[in-house]
Parts: sequence; structure tokens; C-alpha cells
Amino acid sequence: MVFGRAALYRLPLHHSLTHSFIKPSKISHLPCHSPTVPSFQIRAVNSESKLKEMTQSKDEGLSNTWKIKMLYDGECPLCMREVNMLRERNQAYGTIKFVDISSDDYLPEENQGLDYKTVMGKIHAIQSDGTIHTNVEAFRRLYEEVGLGWVYAITKYKPILTITNGIYGIWAAYRLQLTGRPSLEKILESKKKLTERTCNDEKVCKM
Repeated sequence: MVFGRAALYRLPLHHSLTHSFIKPSKISHLPCHSPTVPSFQIRAVNSESKLKEMTQSKDEGLSNTWKIKMLYDGECPLCMREVNMLRERNQAYGTIKFVDISSDDYLPEENQGLDYKTVMGKIHAIQSDGTIHTNVEAFRRLYEEVGLGWVYAITKYKPILTITNGIYGIWAAYRLQLTGRPSLEKILESKKKLTERTCNDEKVCKM
């Protein structure tokens, strides 16, 4: 094999290659245009509120097909992990209607008369026929509706259900403290003051 310059001269393209280069003296005459760079305007967006609007709109789109409601605390960060997982699964089923009890729009009369204080104490799920489920049984019913019934299937046995309800009861009792939030009494007092302020400002009080 021949390497180096001798090999290059043997190539038939050598002549065209050596004569096709632009002379340095001509480079200065070449047109020089800067490539057009598209400009983008960046706007600050409140990602949290945007995400809430998106998830609410998705939930509204599924509101006509629901078989069970999940009453959840939208201000509980740990709870929201599970809610978001179920909400994602629900996109393929449309069987769960998610109701945020921390929202100002929450109405007990639309949810079997369950008020904020009651539903803050433990998980509640309401079937379309009005049947109310609480504690681990509520989770089992919700999971079944999105194809994850096997997760809580063992809790159909009463001894297991009793044990798991006991464990969940401890979590429910201390979840506000564990998530760095005030006690339920302080939250209720804060909501009461906010309601009174709104009533005084707008001369209308929605109960």
C-alpha cells in the first residue's frame, strides 16, 4: 500500500481538488451575511397555577363518566403524589372524579353533605349511587376503578383491613404535622377569618 503524498497524486480527483480551493485573496470579496437567528420572547408563567388549570380542565372533561369521587386535600404535598398518579391512570378510564376539598368552590351539598372538617380527618370516596367509603376501603375502591385493584386486594379480608385501617388512622391523625402544616383547628380558624373578610368586602357570603 502507498501512503502519504504519493497516494494522493495517484487519485483521479487530485487535479480537481487542488484547483477547486478558493484563493485567499478572493475570500475578502465573498458576501458575508450573518445567519438569521429567530428571536423568542420568554414570558414568566406561574407553573403551579397553570398545572392546576390543566388538571382541572382534564377532570371536567371526564366529569360525565365518573363512577366514584375522590375527595382529596389539594394542599397536602404527600397526598398529591398519590392523587396525581391516580389522575394520570384515570386518563385512560375516566371513572374517577377528583374533588379538591381545599378549593373555595368546594360545596358539601354536592358531596353527600360532607363538610371540610369531616373530609380533612380522613380520606373519603363517594360512588355515583351516593355510597360513601372511608379509610383504606376508599383507596381500594378508587384503585379498582383504574385497573390497580390488586394493590389493595388483600384488604378485602377483615383482619387485614383492621390492621391497615389502624396504620392509616395514625397517618391521618398526624399528616398535617408530618407535612409541616398547622393543626386542623388553626386551618379552620384561618378559613373562617377569610370567609368573614370576603363577606364584609363583597357584602355577600357564600356558605
